[in-house]
Amino acid sequence: MKKVLYNRFDKKKIAELPQAVFGGRIIVIISPEETEKAVKFLLSHDILGIDTETRPSFKKGRTYKVSLLQVSTHDICFLFRLNHTGMTPAIIRLLEDQSVPKVGVSLHDDILSLHRCADFQPGNFIDLQQRVGEIGIEDLSLQKLYANFFHEKISKNQRLTNWECDILSDRQKLYAATDAWACIMLYEELMRIERTKDYELVITEENNISNV
Repeated sequence: MKKVLYNRFDKKKIAELPQAVFGGRIIVIISPEETEKAVKFLLSHDILGIDTETRPSFKKGRTYKVSLLQVSTHDICFLFRLNHTGMTPAIIRLLEDQSVPKVGVSLHDDILSLHRCADFQPGNFIDLQQRVGEIGIEDLSLQKLYANFFHEKISKNQRLTNWECDILSDRQKLYAATDAWACIMLYEELMRIERTKDYELVITEENNISNV
């Protein structure tokens, strides 16, 4: 039976879905010295999921630099607290690496934000929004993409929390890790259905989306 995908996924249906959470190990990196070992481990893998978090600003004209860089394998996610470590040579090497694909969503924005912290030449990045757009999917947020592909919900409840707080809560850590890990899951499933042609794209008009 072919996987059914929609060009637009009904947002109202997301609330009804079971929640998807990262089930692996989460390691928080808070010192520059720790980044070297973490990056060496990550670059020994064949694919990585990547995302960033920034402290939200609730005052006009005030902005913050990227607080967190999360990079995940299938079962281990490293949370680099950039507000503590800075952009170390190891982190720059990770971002510039050409050998290991780093998969994310809206990577243009993430890379632009990281460039405000340090200069680097982006390496092997794969933006899921561009890749799914090539098969006709129009709803491009991570939450809608995951719901569309797996019929599971990624919670966004922690998105506007303080990512520069002294100690990240367990909920913040799980949220950040899930976002990075989910990018690997999406990319591998996209590669599978493109290879096997085992999918059907249903075109849904915007005014009829609630009927899907």
